[in-house]
Amino acid sequence: QVQLVESGGGLVQAGGSLRLSCAASGSIFSNNRMAWYRQAPGKQRELVAAITSGGSTNYADSVKGRFTISRDNAKNTVYLQMNSLKPEDTAVYYCNAKQWRYGTTYDYWGQGTQVTVSS
Repeated sequence: QVQLVESGGGLVQAGGSLRLSCAASGSIFSNNRMAWYRQAPGKQRELVAAITSGGSTNYADSVKGRFTISRDNAKNTVYLQMNSLKPEDTAVYYCNAKQWRYGTTYDYWGQGTQVTVSS
């Protein structure tokens, strides 16, 4: 089992910045992918950014150039630096951990943290 605890959400004005953190604990494998998803009211949950254990990253087109995902493997923590925030970034942001061992995929979610961007 893996536990994920997010922090860093809040209310910010458009153009501002926030940094989300997700601390992982438990049975963490060396082969994993950490990601941030978000879900706005009335919308489906969508991938925002992901980073593999090797450091490869990918981003949703809507956040490219504004958001940066990073990880500190020693602390088992993943970060999402969000700059130039827009009202449409308002959502609940969820941390996700996906890992693989012996052909089995393990998928874990955090409880979510609210990000609200005012215009």
